[in-house]
Amino acid sequence: MKLRRTTLAVASAALAAGMSMAASAEYEKLVEMGYPAPKEGDLVHVPPTMADLEEADIHPELKKVIRRGYDLFTNTQQLRGENVFNDMNCSSCHLGEGRQPFSAPVWPAAVTLPDFRGKNQHVNNLEERIAGCFAYSMNGIPPEYGSDDMLALSAYHRWLAKGAPMYPDQPIYGRGFPAPEKPEELSYARGEQAYLDNCAVCHSEDGSGHYEDGEYVFPAPWGDGSNNWGAGIVRTHTAAGFIKNNMPLGQPLSLSDQEAWDIAYYMTRQERPQDPRYTGDVEETLEKFGPTFHKNSSYGQVREHDGHRLADHANFGEKGDIVPWNVGVPRFEDLED
Repeated sequence: MKLRRTTLAVASAALAAGMSMAASAEYEKLVEMGYPAPKEGDLVHVPPTMADLEEADIHPELKKVIRRGYDLFTNTQQLRGENVFNDMNCSSCHLGEGRQPFSAPVWPAAVTLPDFRGKNQHVNNLEERIAGCFAYSMNGIPPEYGSDDMLALSAYHRWLAKGAPMYPDQPIYGRGFPAPEKPEELSYARGEQAYLDNCAVCHSEDGSGHYEDGEYVFPAPWGDGSNNWGAGIVRTHTAAGFIKNNMPLGQPLSLSDQEAWDIAYYMTRQERPQDPRYTGDVEETLEKFGPTFHKNSSYGQVREHDGHRLADHANFGEKGDIVPWNVGVPRFEDLED
């Protein structure tokens, strides 16, 4: 009876969103795996695939650009040394080619932007949002606005959003990395042990990631090969949501809420490259960006077991101290006439 109610709930959400029953089967599988069913009124969207692109009635040149965006999204390492300076691909965090619910699927960005963003306190468009991922999650230098690579990535995001309404009024099902309820107490020691038991096989005991024949396979959750202190996933609740919903790979929702939060707490209290917004002083940087971003990270905090103050360094990783062009760029309202 419970499974039947679940199926009906998904079917109802599918019909409300104008989605075919065949497409809704993808979401029924999620619910059977333990993910929550869509609520009445949720926007439920199944992004088109690359196979759908081949059948689409759009210009061949547009198809070419979307394919390039897909290629960059799933193998961003091809831009290593130019735009990417760590061991990440876009798809390292946005699993399933950016399509997967509860793994921050990227299509919602295409239908909700431009919009105000608290992280940088102004209205962002899609290209700026992508640029932020390069500057922080890739510890890199974003492709220029309007460049071929930025156009391709934007086109891929919008392809995944095909059929979804712009500026939807209803909540988007599966958006982001929804965190489980936070336990009363988080433990660094418990998190370290849970990481060793569940994560180290892919990401290494020292968090350096996994390579085969010199090729990157699984990303580094901390250290110079990881995202920098400005990336969204350094926030403990964001990391906990990603871990709970997606890890270990192939075993989503298998960790308890406590384990997910403890692992996130342990991982986000490890060092990584400096936030590119760093002013030269960790306290000053914390004062400037704490209210809008680092209030949810461990930036500038003192680690309990060894007294180390996190992020109190000038290590920018492989990128060096080059400030990404999009960090600190004045907005039009700040420019003089």
